Amino acid sequence: MLALIALSTAAFLGILTEALPAGVLPAMSADMGVGESAMGQVLTVYAIASSISAIPLSVLTAGWRRKPLMLGSIATFAVANTVTAVSSSYSLTMVFRFICGVAAGFIWALLVEYARRMAPPHLQGRAIAITMAGVPLALSLGIPAGTLLGNAFGWRVTFLIMTGIALLLLAWVSASVPDFPGHKAEHRVPIRKAFTRPGVIAVLFVVAAWVLSHNILYTYISTFLIDYDMGARVDSVLLVFGIASLASILVVGAQVDRRLRLLTIVSAALVAVSAAMLVGLADVPVLVYVAAALWGLGWGGVTTLLQTAVTDAGGDSAQALLVTTWNGFMAGGGAVGGILLDTLGPRSFPWSVLALIVPVLFVVVIGRQHAFPAKRPGTA
Repeated sequence: MLALIALSTAAFLGILTEALPAGVLPAMSADMGVGESAMGQVLTVYAIASSISAIPLSVLTAGWRRKPLMLGSIATFAVANTVTAVSSSYSLTMVFRFICGVAAGFIWALLVEYARRMAPPHLQGRAIAITMAGVPLALSLGIPAGTLLGNAFGWRVTFLIMTGIALLLLAWVSASVPDFPGHKAEHRVPIRKAFTRPGVIAVLFVVAAWVLSHNILYTYISTFLIDYDMGARVDSVLLVFGIASLASILVVGAQVDRRLRLLTIVSAALVAVSAAMLVGLADVPVLVYVAAALWGLGWGGVTTLLQTAVTDAGGDSAQALLVTTWNGFMAGGGAVGGILLDTLGPRSFPWSVLALIVPVLFVVVIGRQHAFPAKRPGTA
């Protein structure tokens, strides 16, 4: 458990490093002497780097021992956050954000592999849930706290704090996380072969559509709420979303090994209901909070559900496919949302969520044989 919590802290650090600039963007922009739209690309370049590096790095390091790779990735976070904290050069900051994104792309696949190798088959889903609990914790607690500290003490302090977390995590992982050998050549599943295994394409479609729909709305949630005169309530709406996400990760973590299919269907349905409420009832503030809670309940356990599903279908090699798909469509969410904002306005966001989540629900329901079976392979 101590080792799994260390891995969860690594997930927390990864998300915090990726998304914290959004909370301190005006201050970073002013210090760097660039516009906020240009400064916002520190998030985009991180996501793109994670997306394009996951598959090549997984292939290159398949035979390497796992613990040195984990420690090297965490050390990269420490270096990149330190450079960001002290840099006054926009170009230098972007270079190290890209490097940090490369490390993140590798570490996401490595975290899930670690969780699976440290647990017996009937508890692997729960181990992944514990490891990935750092993601909603970062979104619901870490980023608001980092934004608060950044506003109080300066944004550079927050990046130095993340460096401190990374250094402490290096010692923690060194002491508590076991080492595992790489995968022998004869036992490796080539990524192209993992892609063609039954069920993998269906899971990756669900990843792409679900992540895209989520990030269209999440990226522009402030803009959407302002359009309904709820600009002053953005923080409280996101707090409700974050608390519901934490509740979701607890439920999914307890039940994923036995009820992966049911939980995935219910999660997609909750997001669909939330989007439908925002389409027709967003002018009623209390119902916006209800919709945010349903959205959080539907989204919080998605990381665990989809990572478990793709690995069940395609093996550890399929994790690189998921990381690439996830980060690519996460980056695309901001771009698509921007197009929708300019052409159709902010009220189009929940409509886009509905248009994407309904096919997700359909694919999960029909994927009962390979993608989302009622009984996970290898479990009693």
